Amino acid sequence: MQNITWQFFQSLYENAMFVYCTAIFMLYALLAMLSYVGVLNYKRKRVLRDQVSLVASPLTPGISVIAPAFNEGVTIIYNVRSLLTLNYPRFEVIIVNDGSTDDTLTKLIAEFELVQVPYAYYQQIPSQPVKAFYKSTNQAYAKLLVIDKINGKSKADAVNAGINAAHFNYFLNTDVDCILDPKTLLKLIQPFMDEEVRVIATGATLRMVNSCEVDAGMITRVRPPRELLPRFQEVEYIRSFVLGKTGWSMMNAVPNVSGGLGLFDKEIVIKAGGYDPASFGEDMDMMIRMAAYMCREKEPYAIRYVPETLCWTEGPSTLKIYGRQRTRWGRGLLQIFGSHFKILFNPKYKRLGWIVFPYNFFFELLAPIIETVGILYYIYIVVTGKINWEFALILLVFIYTYSILITTMAICWDKITTSYYKTWKEAASLCLMAFIEPLLYHPLVVFFALKGYCYQLFGKKHSWGNMLRKGFKQQVALPSPHK
Repeated sequence: MQNITWQFFQSLYENAMFVYCTAIFMLYALLAMLSYVGVLNYKRKRVLRDQVSLVASPLTPGISVIAPAFNEGVTIIYNVRSLLTLNYPRFEVIIVNDGSTDDTLTKLIAEFELVQVPYAYYQQIPSQPVKAFYKSTNQAYAKLLVIDKINGKSKADAVNAGINAAHFNYFLNTDVDCILDPKTLLKLIQPFMDEEVRVIATGATLRMVNSCEVDAGMITRVRPPRELLPRFQEVEYIRSFVLGKTGWSMMNAVPNVSGGLGLFDKEIVIKAGGYDPASFGEDMDMMIRMAAYMCREKEPYAIRYVPETLCWTEGPSTLKIYGRQRTRWGRGLLQIFGSHFKILFNPKYKRLGWIVFPYNFFFELLAPIIETVGILYYIYIVVTGKINWEFALILLVFIYTYSILITTMAICWDKITTSYYKTWKEAASLCLMAFIEPLLYHPLVVFFALKGYCYQLFGKKHSWGNMLRKGFKQQVALPSPHK
């Protein structure tokens, strides 16, 4: 009887895993096809668009660029100058000094000739109190507004303060240490102007700035990261953005717009309540609440992704910093489902309830758990001699080969679209990472995701810690609660 029961559960588990794996394979195949179509469409539209007339037009929407800063004294001047040189006719740059304890504010005041000014600040969404507003006496920096506020212990709180002060109807959420393409605003605003339905957010591909050549806050030469951990992250980002989110964009089911680079409809963000400072995944949480608001109001909406790299960010190069970041992401994902679980399979929320949330639940949240259980199951049947070696090897080879194929396709899509790397040799070097990624890097992703789940379940206090940045010329340790 016991043997029959074991066989029943073994058969049930194996069939469930077969269905789960088949669903993943089919989903990634669909995303690969849709992303290819999306890349081709984007290339065609990119040729047809007249960005010169967009720059010259008085009807071009204004954009507020919001960048929180906490103890960024070493690089703040280059970064702000970079933001001020964006190619766009109507924009402002709002730097939110979130209670820095270093010389960030002092340097900003000296470099940009800032003076404290009265400002009509209307707090529509909550944030920690603002202490002062600064504008430049030099007309060359008229676009710059610096907000000095009490530290809110999260990027979300600082962004909320920036939104409250924003003059325009659209805002770009970015990190002050990111480097943006000069045409970022031009390219991200296009979907808002092209679509027939209301676009509430757009995003674009992020890439590692590690090993790139940078001069005065501008990328002069794009290179794949030389260090192993950032190189793995480069591959992961390309796959996630170019193949994944471009494919989701074709279905109007984008699951998330990165906190490092996203252009948003300010009105909808405010009506959705702004960013949640208590969330560990504030970017995904904000996107879900915006989409949920549109569904409740029964208003059609779209979220789009641009399959082009418009933002470069420094990826963690040490396991300690990487682990802290990924643990927070895992914790944030579980936290989001605790807050918004009612959306799952709820017809009221349409694509959000039937596509976006089920995908995030089954293939993002549960994936690390299922993979871990699967490994333990394999170990058990090997030890007990119940494994079918022929079938097991075929399955492992198929999964391994399929993951390499998907990653290689994403890198090729990226090379076809933008050709950021000067040679195919550099792109090929990233393709080679696909062969070792499942063996070295993916286990780290799973481990830190599970660690984040445990922290959230057991209520472990989270410490933001120090974000060790090597910068573009020298290594600098900067404490940052935003990372």
